[in-house]
Amino acid sequence: MGSILILYHSQEYGNTAVMAQAVAEGARAAGAEVTLVNTNEQRMDIEQYRQFDAVAFGSPDYYSYIAGGLKMFLDDWYIARKSNRQGLENKPYGLFYSHGGSGRVRRPLEELFSRMGRQVGKTIASHGRPNEAVLEACRDLGRQLANAV
Repeated sequence: MGSILILYHSQEYGNTAVMAQAVAEGARAAGAEVTLVNTNEQRMDIEQYRQFDAVAFGSPDYYSYIAGGLKMFLDDWYIARKSNRQGLENKPYGLFYSHGGSGRVRRPLEELFSRMGRQVGKTIASHGRPNEAVLEACRDLGRQLANAV
């Protein structure tokens, strides 16, 4: 099976990290190799990004927008894409997010990442700490991504 990157941002409450781990569980169960990168801890190297077959992006809702680390990744991706498109576009991807109330990050999340390739599955939302239904949806997303490569 292919290699899957789970690129997410999580810090204060860790809700997005819990979702990322569930996506990873599903992808591994389907036979994929999985790499998790928390943009709160490190910046994703765009050259490394090229090596992955599929990706899941996860963000908390920060004032109805994505986390800064993911925006930085998108900026790096855009600049690299302008000079050399190979390995940057047309990847299957999935989306997930956590929020504390409005969940308005969904729209910018879907719009910004739509350039990455083909979205697999539905965008998964968690209001606060993910419950078992949300975690199962995340595992299913991981399985879908693994099957898409």
